[in-house]
Amino acid sequence: MEESSTILLVAFLVICCASQVRSEASNHRYKAGDPVPCYSNKVGPYHNPSETYSYYDLPFCLPEHVKEKKESLGEVLNGDRLASAPYKIDFLVEKDAELACKKKLKKEEVSQFRTALAQDYYIEMYFDDLPVWAFIGKVDRRYLAEPNDYKYLLYTHMVFEFLYNKEHVIEIAARTDPTFVIDLTEDKEVDVEFTYTVKWRERNIPFEKRLENYYSSPTPHQLRIHWFAVMNSCLTVLILLGCLVMFYVRVIKKDINKYASDEELLDNQEETGWKNIHGDVFRYPKHKSLFAAVVGSGTQLFILTVSIIMLGLLGVFYPYCRGTLLTALVVVYAITSGIAGYTAVSLYFQLEGTNWVRNLLLTGYLFCGPLFLTFCFLNTVAITYRATAALPLGTILVLFSIWVLVASPLLFLGGITAKNSKSEFQAPCHTTKCPKVIPPQRWYRGILPQMAVAGILPFGVIYVELYYLFVSLWGHGAYTIYAILFIVFIILVIVTAFVNVALTYFQLAAEDHEWWWRSFLCGGSTGLFIYGYCLYYYHARSNMSGLLQTSFFFGYMACVCYGIFLMLGTIGFRASLLFVRHIYGSIKCE
Repeated sequence: MEESSTILLVAFLVICCASQVRSEASNHRYKAGDPVPCYSNKVGPYHNPSETYSYYDLPFCLPEHVKEKKESLGEVLNGDRLASAPYKIDFLVEKDAELACKKKLKKEEVSQFRTALAQDYYIEMYFDDLPVWAFIGKVDRRYLAEPNDYKYLLYTHMVFEFLYNKEHVIEIAARTDPTFVIDLTEDKEVDVEFTYTVKWRERNIPFEKRLENYYSSPTPHQLRIHWFAVMNSCLTVLILLGCLVMFYVRVIKKDINKYASDEELLDNQEETGWKNIHGDVFRYPKHKSLFAAVVGSGTQLFILTVSIIMLGLLGVFYPYCRGTLLTALVVVYAITSGIAGYTAVSLYFQLEGTNWVRNLLLTGYLFCGPLFLTFCFLNTVAITYRATAALPLGTILVLFSIWVLVASPLLFLGGITAKNSKSEFQAPCHTTKCPKVIPPQRWYRGILPQMAVAGILPFGVIYVELYYLFVSLWGHGAYTIYAILFIVFIILVIVTAFVNVALTYFQLAAEDHEWWWRSFLCGGSTGLFIYGYCLYYYHARSNMSGLLQTSFFFGYMACVCYGIFLMLGTIGFRASLLFVRHIYGSIKCE
């Protein structure tokens, strides 16, 4: 079953990657004079990457026949809306100041352009599947103190420089000519001519490597920062490991040897510390159905994260084809639903639960439910703004069909498999009928201080890489160094596990046996720190503004951080469970 699922996943992703902004000429081969497919995509404020609109929402030149391209699922999720561009590009045919169109801008259209210029609007187009970007104009603020005195200048001339190798287009550069501008400062009708120039240059770059030009390789200085952060994180792991080993040898091992070798003497003495609660430490947690559901969802999200990073390492995600990443997230999440169902129901039966169907439904809605509610709100905001981020009804039905026809059946299949192969919980100590009263604890042993301690250290090891991820996700760059991301993710998992093991021991040593939920909450607390970083990044590191961009940033980052909370919480619980089983399995429990 796992092998077939893997083959299905790879095949689906290959199809999705191949469908990204596909050229009309599927082999990308052209003869002299052949038309090169060109599409205009979207426009929007440069500092608000989620706030994009259709290209022709601004009063640009319209071609004779505007043909909208049918997008793939990933392109629609990415907000792409491709339509015929107003430029005519023929292979190897150069043009100089070719007229695209003449247009008389009305007062309303002038005002529309002026508003766009004030927000630094840019355009995105695709030529032979290759993206190009350019600003539509500029606001001249030189020597002018008052905004009312600013000059709003619209670029009217585009220069396209094509690099080719024999019969293939290799690279495209687009720029605006600052000498061809028109002043839109005043509210009056304006006659404007939109023109463009096309140049062709031959290069020896193979066609197979043309996308490598779009990899925004980090500079040596940036790479040094990355690797310096990784080395610091590795040093943190080594220090943590050394501390835990020393603590294990000096304290825990000493306790285990004492309890195991001096049993007769201990029988005449009152037990203290973590040995004193051996009859309660494996007492099942409260709200066992919810607990099993969060562990199941966290396990699924862990597998999802590992799969996405591995696909990145394999080079599946081409730069500036972000639809591929979104498609992969949807497909991998649907396929891994069976893992969530199996893990949740299996743990639920180990905790002696009975209503496994309710547990399975809770598992299915635990992450998808908040994500769906967030999507409904944000999609409503996008529809209000008429932004391309608003998903059409057809795409929503496709996503719903994937959830109903793929994710839900796999979820129930995993649950049924776990039900038919249910196993007992492996506890080295018997649980007493009456729980012991937990002694009064100091304030710093409370759940909130413990979560703060457990979250700050893992957050510290990913802080630097987190910035570059945010720049890529909420900017216009492309993240390409998945090898470093994979190393940082492994370090994050190790640090989360180590910190939770230490905190669990201190909790048991204080004779507090309710460690199940606490280990999960402490492990997941890093997600709360990441969301706190979102506030810092928005106000101090970005220039995002407006209701739409703010809603999208904080709304979807809340879902991402919630997923991180579930994933790292599961890691914290699993690490603590292994530790607790080990120390109590090493002594004789009556």
